[in-house]
Amino acid sequence: MTEHPITDAPPTRESLRDWLNAPVAKSPGQARAQSIWRAAKRLGGNYAAMAGLFILIVLVGAAAFAPWLAPYGPFEQDLNRRLLPPSADHWFGTDQLGRDIYSRVLHGASITLRIALLAAAIAGPIGLLVGATAGYLGGWVDTVAMRVVDVFLAFPALILALAFVAALGAGINNAVIAIALASWPPIARLARAETLSVRKSDYIAAARLTGAGPLRIIVRHIMPICIPSVVIRVTLNMAGIILTAAGLGFLGLGAQPPMPEWGAMLATGREFMLTHWWLATMPGIAILTVSLAFNLLGDGLRDALDPRHG
Repeated sequence: MTEHPITDAPPTRESLRDWLNAPVAKSPGQARAQSIWRAAKRLGGNYAAMAGLFILIVLVGAAAFAPWLAPYGPFEQDLNRRLLPPSADHWFGTDQLGRDIYSRVLHGASITLRIALLAAAIAGPIGLLVGATAGYLGGWVDTVAMRVVDVFLAFPALILALAFVAALGAGINNAVIAIALASWPPIARLARAETLSVRKSDYIAAARLTGAGPLRIIVRHIMPICIPSVVIRVTLNMAGIILTAAGLGFLGLGAQPPMPEWGAMLATGREFMLTHWWLATMPGIAILTVSLAFNLLGDGLRDALDPRHG
């Protein structure tokens, strides 16, 4: 609250009213809370983003409760019901071993989402730390880091993931590591750009004057500023991460048979595409749906956190 000016003349009614109605300065915490509330309201008003969020919530719920929602076990075989088309008993049909495809798609959701989320959880912090460090320190550190990023970005993510899996070996855990190693460079470049825009700001200079070292400044002052942009970027990258995971599964380098992973199910259904279309179509629709949902949510987050909309 502003102070009433001290003068020789007694305060008038108008000056007292202006003094009482003067706005109270907001603390940094209050300003941040108000900014988050405005962003949440903008996100809630974005129907496309809400649709994407709803789809993701449904998919996560389906993955979590698959053992109770699936009418059959993911490995349960019935050779008398091989290659049945979609029906009331088998909503998505059955595969060449008589396994219920709907049940396998439900159980496969947990595998695909786990691979994608773990890869994003690894790639996001790596890219954030590398980009913030390179942008703040500059010099040879920035040059070396950005040349490494340029080399990584010169290749498609799937090709890089294939190279890393070839070195690490097939399997879910190695697929997660490979996808994460192929996904961090765009995040690092974004974090570096954000860091360069604030590196010479007054509060960074004030932190230096208080004796804060580079590591403290990067972790406590720069990285929090980059987090909103990194979150948006990771969300938008999730579709590509899921497609990369499905590609590794399709090539037999991700989850191994008989795990009901969507990419592996696509590879199996490819052999029957012309005669039994549902084997590949159902897991393909699942991959398309979750990728679209992440894109919708990422676009909504970008619009909600864009300062130009504040």
